[in-house]
Amino acid sequence: MRENTPPRSPYSLNDDDGDDDELIYVGDADEVLDQWMAEEEADMGEEEAGIADDEDEPEDVYIPERDDAKLTFSKHTGPVFCVALHPTENIAITGGEDDKAYVWNTETGETIFEVTGHTDSVIACEFSYDGVYVATGDMAGMIQIFKTTQEYKKVWDFTMGDMCWMRWHFGAHVMLAGGDTGEIYVWRIPSGDCKVLQGFGEKCEVARLSHDGKRIAAGYGNGAFKIWDIKSNAATLEVAPNEATGHNSNITCMSIDRESQLIITGSEGGSVLIIGPSGPVGQLSSDKGPIESVLIDCPQFEVKVAATGTLSGKVTIWDIARQVARVECEDNHRTGITKMLWGKDCTLIAGTLGGVIKVWDVRSGALKCDLLGHRNDIHDLFYDSKKNILLSSSEDGTAKIFQLS
Repeated sequence: MRENTPPRSPYSLNDDDGDDDELIYVGDADEVLDQWMAEEEADMGEEEAGIADDEDEPEDVYIPERDDAKLTFSKHTGPVFCVALHPTENIAITGGEDDKAYVWNTETGETIFEVTGHTDSVIACEFSYDGVYVATGDMAGMIQIFKTTQEYKKVWDFTMGDMCWMRWHFGAHVMLAGGDTGEIYVWRIPSGDCKVLQGFGEKCEVARLSHDGKRIAAGYGNGAFKIWDIKSNAATLEVAPNEATGHNSNITCMSIDRESQLIITGSEGGSVLIIGPSGPVGQLSSDKGPIESVLIDCPQFEVKVAATGTLSGKVTIWDIARQVARVECEDNHRTGITKMLWGKDCTLIAGTLGGVIKVWDVRSGALKCDLLGHRNDIHDLFYDSKKNILLSSSEDGTAKIFQLS
């Protein structure tokens, strides 16, 4: 037999290579051939069915035992990354991986307006402080703004390059956004008049506006921190990366107290920094894992506290004055934290990997309840304290409204 020639089937009816081995058949050769062909077809059918079964086999998906949401919005065709509620009306906006954003009624789930024109995942959406405008921004840096009082007519758009965050000013029609190049843009809407707070080659991952609306606290990819004066375009405080007394890795989260005197920042490296008007005033110890969310100054609580949530699922309440842990929040099924918010009556609301939303008592760390319904990671949360409703979004492609008790 020549090299590279596949072996002959033992069912071959012709002895082409001259071998003297005799094949013995029971019954007519045609019958045997028909039987062999039938067996082959049956085997192939089983293999194809097996492949199809494998393809149809669903991945392990968390199925909650109940759905606590009073309404589910499921028009997105991919993960939903960002959510916001209108300040006065029963209206929400959501943005997702499908390059779309939807404005919808929180009582009926009916779509009011569909935002198109984005070419990348919509990662930021928000109503202006008075609800007159709504803005959407995607990863590629395209920002669109629509006037809600004119049937969502587009009044302004801009493309800034890869975007990390976007938010409205607390008390003016001013839009702010930061990107991978480190610049922070400040626009007047709808005129588009622009200021640029200069970057230095590091991405501006996170920023918060002071409660007086005059300054921006910004965290950068290398662990640097700055406070910018919006009016003068000047940095009034700069904290360089420092392994011993500061951050030396990407600052991922930030929170400012009500007096705009203290800022808490968390980083990928696990460090948590307390920063005052003149610079760092303390560092809270934490796990080595990434800090995903931080909060400071819980409403209704008599002591100034902070909260930290890690990717490993550890949630800790800290005494700011003493810089020590007060309590670690109880959790028998710990999973990574994605975002945290203060709730009513000294509560802490947290979204997690896997889809469960947890509510803790800040004073004791006791788990008050789990809010179930999502089937995958929570990406964003938005809480309306006046209506006591929570809007959430998830990797599962849905947004949900929960009425909190």
